[in-house]
Amino acid sequence: MHIDLDSFFVSVERKFNPELIGKAIIIGGDARRGVVASCSYEARKFGVHSGMSSRDAFKLCPHAISVRGNHHLYSEASREVTKIIDEMVPLYQKASVDEFYIDLTGTDRFFDPYTLASQVRQRIIKETELPISFGLASGKTVAKMATNRAKPNGQLFVPHGSEMQFLAPLPISAIPGLGESTASKLYAYGIEKIGDLQRVELRFLETVFGKAGNWIWDKARGIDHAEIVPHSDRKSISTERTFSTNISDGRTLESILVSMTEELSSKLRRENKLASCLAIKIRYANFETHMQQEKIALTSAEHILIPGIKNLLKRAWNHHRPIRLIGVRLSQLCTGSYQINLFEDNEQQIKLYQAMDQINFRFGDKTVCRAAGMEIGTRNFNPFLKE
Repeated sequence: MHIDLDSFFVSVERKFNPELIGKAIIIGGDARRGVVASCSYEARKFGVHSGMSSRDAFKLCPHAISVRGNHHLYSEASREVTKIIDEMVPLYQKASVDEFYIDLTGTDRFFDPYTLASQVRQRIIKETELPISFGLASGKTVAKMATNRAKPNGQLFVPHGSEMQFLAPLPISAIPGLGESTASKLYAYGIEKIGDLQRVELRFLETVFGKAGNWIWDKARGIDHAEIVPHSDRKSISTERTFSTNISDGRTLESILVSMTEELSSKLRRENKLASCLAIKIRYANFETHMQQEKIALTSAEHILIPGIKNLLKRAWNHHRPIRLIGVRLSQLCTGSYQINLFEDNEQQIKLYQAMDQINFRFGDKTVCRAAGMEIGTRNFNPFLKE
């Protein structure tokens, strides 16, 4: 079973803002310099798709509504869906924030797998109010392709033995993992549909594509022996910001980094996680990208992470060059609560973190934050904290 939450980011935004329903929505960064993270089906009709530049997207669909996006809301929605799946199925793999593979092998001894798959989908829709599609098949590839055919908000079962019949009328570009270069070569030989590909001899594909020819031959027949990789906790969290105007002011960059680090450390504590490696990512105006990282003692506390991130900025940044994008990543995560540092921490420090987390969890991220993390030009008075 392959599950995909339809236009996930857009659906979550619409859940909290019903006025967006039925309208062309583009989620991403700055309308001039950002990249489309997600878009509604209304926008897709104009040729907009994920990964394209925001500038090109708004040329195709100038009336679209731009939404910056809220990764906290998306993460929470993803966790809700994951929890439901975890409770209902024996084995699953979380392929991304909005995509899952579920192994129902053997469940047919007790009940109909398609009925169970339908029940999983209906429960997710009922409890999260999000549209979702699924495909059910003998392997991961055909299941994913069935999901794509079932969208939006539908479901499709491809019985074992009918894979080739299902695949035949589809374009070769529908095969997951088949790149543009490979597709172009196949087009040159007059192979446009998967049915055309099914009639080609394996020897021909091996001659043209080498070992990849076997992979293409299998995919065209729905043969996929890949197993479900059980879900495991993520090993890193990160966030990054692309600026509408390149920035070369160190104070502004530090302010943004403090805000980003504070956000990530709060997320660590909320998920009962600790990090032992921190990293900074810098992209200059010419798209040249640099990363700097260092190992640290396990922690989830900003007063330890923030100085470390500031030091990484000093080491990674050539101060004569303006920055286009900056990011923070906390990795090598493990489960555990923040350990009190007997030499540096005190009861007031620990209670402060607990109070901040409770307020931000109840009223939303950044309700209470460090003054140093409030970006220059958008600062509001904060009576609770100051650096």
